[in-house]
Amino acid sequence: MQRIADILTQATGPTLSVEFFPPKTPVGEASLQRTIDELRSVPLSFVSVTYGAGGSTRDRTRDLVVDINKNESYPAMAHLTCMGHTKPELEALLDDYDRAGVHNILALAGDPPADGSPAQGDFTYALELVELVRARGDHFSVSVAAHPELHPRSTDTKTDRVHLARKLALADFGVTQFFFSASEYFCMVDELSALGSDTPILPGIMPLTNPEGVRRMAKMSGTKVPEDLAVRVETAGSAEEAQAIAIEAALELSVALLQGGAPGLHLYGLNKSESVLQLVDQLNLH
Repeated sequence: MQRIADILTQATGPTLSVEFFPPKTPVGEASLQRTIDELRSVPLSFVSVTYGAGGSTRDRTRDLVVDINKNESYPAMAHLTCMGHTKPELEALLDDYDRAGVHNILALAGDPPADGSPAQGDFTYALELVELVRARGDHFSVSVAAHPELHPRSTDTKTDRVHLARKLALADFGVTQFFFSASEYFCMVDELSALGSDTPILPGIMPLTNPEGVRRMAKMSGTKVPEDLAVRVETAGSAEEAQAIAIEAALELSVALLQGGAPGLHLYGLNKSESVLQLVDQLNLH
């Protein structure tokens, strides 16, 4: 299966990718399979599959990534967190992925324990995980996370950008947390450029179709939610109207990003196809 780094290098236009999460139930599995089937009409460059806190979805993430790589025309990138894992555990996971032909990894630090207790494991930072993956050979493609509005545990912009530039120097590309302002993305890119970092960063887009859920995720990621848009979605006269409002805002953001030079779009569709298909149609990405 192709390295995503090579896909980005060879692309003649913006790439398109989608994030999935491992379902917890048979109903969720069937729903995701329908989504995958429905997205076959879309020219996806790749997809990514999330990894639960502390490895809580380790086996389900692994199985879903392997299955997609086997059955679809695009590669799947496995999210992998270092927090809560020992170095031997991470090495074993990477060996397993290597044997299964999975060579695209999104290296993440992971979330600290929700109860405030000290994080366990041999590594603390995503940079350490990037170095571990890199040591296993060039057949791996490595991505890292970027936060236009700063990492939630960052104390200031300068430190955040210096640390991000160090990660990107070892990675093939970055993928951002979702955000709602194009200026936040381009400001981050400019600040990284001033540090000598030109590694491509794919912007993450999440249509605000579920304001309550997005607010919950934004609280963990440090993302600012446009409350005026959220209220318009919540007070829409119908589900169809609410969807249209959210898609229109996501479309405006996507157009601004692509016109400004973003190398592609990474869509957070929450395992559903409707928003992805609507954006692809309106952006004429077929």
